[in-house]
Amino acid sequence: MFGVLALVVAAVTAGGVYTANALNAEVPQVAATVSVPEVAAAPAVELDAPEVAAYAIGELDDDELLAASDADESVPIASITKVVTALVVLDAKPLGADEQGPAISYTAADVQIYWQTIAENGSNAPVYEGSTLSQRQSLEAVMLPSANNYAKSLAIWAYGSEQAYLDAARAWLDAHGLHDTVVVDTSGLSPDSRSTPRDLVALGRLALQSPALAQIVAQEQSELPAVGIIENTNELLGTHGVDGIKTGTTVEAGACLLFSGDYEVGSRTVTLVGVALGADTHPELNAEIAGLLDTTAAGFHEVDVVDAGDEFADYATAWGDRAVARADGEASVLVWSDTPITIEVDARPLALAADGADAGSITVVAGDEVVEVPLALDGDLEDPGTWWRLSNPGGLDPQSSARVLEPVGSAE
Repeated sequence: MFGVLALVVAAVTAGGVYTANALNAEVPQVAATVSVPEVAAAPAVELDAPEVAAYAIGELDDDELLAASDADESVPIASITKVVTALVVLDAKPLGADEQGPAISYTAADVQIYWQTIAENGSNAPVYEGSTLSQRQSLEAVMLPSANNYAKSLAIWAYGSEQAYLDAARAWLDAHGLHDTVVVDTSGLSPDSRSTPRDLVALGRLALQSPALAQIVAQEQSELPAVGIIENTNELLGTHGVDGIKTGTTVEAGACLLFSGDYEVGSRTVTLVGVALGADTHPELNAEIAGLLDTTAAGFHEVDVVDAGDEFADYATAWGDRAVARADGEASVLVWSDTPITIEVDARPLALAADGADAGSITVVAGDEVVEVPLALDGDLEDPGTWWRLSNPGGLDPQSSARVLEPVGSAE
């Protein structure tokens, strides 16, 4: 009798323990079944590349080059040197957008520089003893008609002497990583003022990042007191998207142009910066640059990769609850040529979760561009309830829901 009673008590106790364990068991996390779409790459762009001695082209906001020929060849750069002059002067005497800056009084020493420039057969603009121009107007004289005399006078005004300027220029070039660029004068008349296409694209980016200089190089002309109307020597300006930057011409360097252009691509604006050097004539050079710009710009595409509400993951519990994870936002990327686009889905394992809960994230990568979009749960993952808990021994064992599947689909 005692033995039977003991068995009954044990059975009741065991049942109570089972019931307590079942009702109080923690709901395990459910791993998602993830669907990672593939995005087909665009065809590779075919560039109409220049046949000049050297060229390079890149984007304003990307340190890499899109295309180049002899990118690291050191060559004479003629009056592109004046971009260095302008930026180093602005480093000492900053000038904001639309600002005129301080007045500069020109003296007999500046007139002597003018006559020396003429004797060297350098490009020039008139200067008169006692005349006054603002800093901005002086920079216009340097950058638009490419006046060698104003480049030298402006550098001396900012630094006290040409040698002091050259020392500052070397330090400025090194500070900006332009180690392959050497300037021995303010104008580029010397063939020893040299650089590489790679460095010059970087120099062009720096020029466009200067609000005052970016405005100046985009001007077709300006009118200066005592000087008159000065014209920009960049004949591509206003065509093929071109809005800068600086021409150059010497016997040693040939016809050269450091250029920039803006292009609408979908909802974005792409700014290209490039250089071409060594053509026989500027008309020949301009035609080749136009072809390069047109085909480079045509190679950009804005791709809508993720739309809000797109489904990327599915959750299914052992007790029959279903929910999906959807993109809680959009993602588009700007790609050039056949740059691959990849999608990574990080769907978090979830236990009890309500509609709208954080379910992880989607990461879209295209070149250097990375876009993240959150995932949100669409549906509820609820407690299985008393009856399911009691009727499914072991159903809440964490091992029973530890599943990770990654079927791969495709998206155009």
